Amino acid sequence: MTRIRPFRSEDVDALYDVCVKTADVGADATGMLEDDALWGDLFAVPYALRDPALCWVVEADDARVIGYVVATDDTNGFAAWFRDEWWPSRQARYRRSGQAEPTAQDRFLAYGDRMAPREDPIVREYPAHLHIDLLPETQGQGLGRRLIDTLLAELGRRGVTGLHLAMNADNASAGAFYERLGFALLASGDGSTTYGIRIAPQLG
Repeated sequence: MTRIRPFRSEDVDALYDVCVKTADVGADATGMLEDDALWGDLFAVPYALRDPALCWVVEADDARVIGYVVATDDTNGFAAWFRDEWWPSRQARYRRSGQAEPTAQDRFLAYGDRMAPREDPIVREYPAHLHIDLLPETQGQGLGRRLIDTLLAELGRRGVTGLHLAMNADNASAGAFYERLGFALLASGDGSTTYGIRIAPQLG
């Protein structure tokens, strides 16, 4: 039976796999970059390794990991750690083209290079952020909602007041999904849309 369970260290390879297979607006992005692992090194694995207690995976009947949610409860704290510890340990494995017109991989490497704490009203009001990815075979089972509900409960227990996410503006179905869960549209532009939700504290 498909189930949601906490992340385990042996799930790292599966996070890389699910991340690349959903990175193209929910579709398989294998081969879009020179090194497929870059997707996971930016958008999945560092979250799970820095705070495993904010990562849950979807496990299929055959024990494959077929989806996950990863998050940080402190966006600026995560950004500082990414800049100072994670990215220096990973960036050298990726080739930069050196071309005047950057490749897709160059653009994502630049994203990693720019990661740093910032003064941002969205981050101030919604300090946590998430990434969630589910393979197509998980659709229609309510697993996305369950993953986010699980995350919100833990963030509430920690006293976190808000959660946001940024997504590709072309992913209309994902936007509709977040709105059904109670997320509000916070910003849109430059190909990206940001949603946020306030979190009620867990009492007791």
